[in-house]
Amino acid sequence: MANEWNLGEQKRDLLKEEETAVIVGVISDKYTEEQAMEHLAELEFLAETAGANIRKIFVQKLKHPDTRTFVGKGKAEEIEEYVKFHEIDMIIFDDDLSGKQTNMLEEMMECKILDRSTLILDIFANRAQTAQAKAQVELAQMQYMLPRLRGMWTHLERQKGGIGMRGPGEKEIETDRRIVRKKISLLKEKLAKIDMQSKTRRKNRGDMVRVALVGYTNVGKSTIMNVLGKAEVLAEDKLFATLDTTVRKVVVDRMPFLLSDTVGFIRKLPHHLVESFKSTLDEVRESDLLIHVVDISHPQYQEQLEVVHNTLKDLGVENIPVLHVFNKMDLYVQNNLDEFLLEEEREGVIRELKEHWQIETKNTACFISAITQEGMAELKERLKDIIDKIYVKRYPYKTRFW
Repeated sequence: MANEWNLGEQKRDLLKEEETAVIVGVISDKYTEEQAMEHLAELEFLAETAGANIRKIFVQKLKHPDTRTFVGKGKAEEIEEYVKFHEIDMIIFDDDLSGKQTNMLEEMMECKILDRSTLILDIFANRAQTAQAKAQVELAQMQYMLPRLRGMWTHLERQKGGIGMRGPGEKEIETDRRIVRKKISLLKEKLAKIDMQSKTRRKNRGDMVRVALVGYTNVGKSTIMNVLGKAEVLAEDKLFATLDTTVRKVVVDRMPFLLSDTVGFIRKLPHHLVESFKSTLDEVRESDLLIHVVDISHPQYQEQLEVVHNTLKDLGVENIPVLHVFNKMDLYVQNNLDEFLLEEEREGVIRELKEHWQIETKNTACFISAITQEGMAELKERLKDIIDKIYVKRYPYKTRFW
């Protein structure tokens, strides 16, 4: 299949509206079957966020993915038959594919082949609004592309030489690598300049406490920011609705502070994407307090909590105080408690849940529903107490007016 990457373009619209797709995943020793199915459900949500219409999910149990076609020969033939019969536009794999695998699968299936990283990069490219976010996404795309050039550029692998060409005996693939490396270098320089400008802006914010909302994608961070800051940040039931960091001045009971809404994390987040977005996440590093938002109604919320915890550890911010906010309590009750359960028993279950997480988080847990406003008064009170202590410790001689 002809290569669909265009060097120098900031966006690659890999997914158009209503493109049909199938999803392929492998259940290996790394995950339980339940975890693997949850990962595939998340991949389906990612694909729908990007605009795909999922027709079928193929799953196979293997010790490790096949080096040629990711799935076994029989499963690959089954997928090929389904894709060609139903005229499917693309196949999306739950794990990263090598250039060789992508090339072989495209030839075999005669349709577009994407993997999880490519899909996430496509969503990020379409969501990016600022110059910084666009440059970060393009850098991640180039870093992802570089080791896969051989599989993707096989049609360019021929000898060329002579005056004004590519040097004696140099392959086009080597020239393409050089172009990508140069592009990566230029993007890094551009991001360094933008980062310096961002640091200057952050220094000019004055003596105010900084609070950052962090958490898994689609847990309700933007909704909480809208409630606390009376802001109008985009809040959708989609993955990565927020990509560009938004900062607002918030006043809780006459106490001012700066609140930032950051990009959500996700399991199997491409490493090069995390690296590219580290400058955006400086907002997290320089915060005085992190509000870790957790969607407690999600079946795998404990795993999501662990993913965010590990990502924060990778960013080196484990020493910043954290307030754990368990959001969507209304959905948790609706999804997990029988409607015919006695009120006393219902309250007992919720009380045990809260006591458990207070112990696990060392009394830093708060339980709310940003949509129904349940628990928001308690959250504001907790924020006020914590921020007041930060102000007293940092600015003990400064007059406060609250």
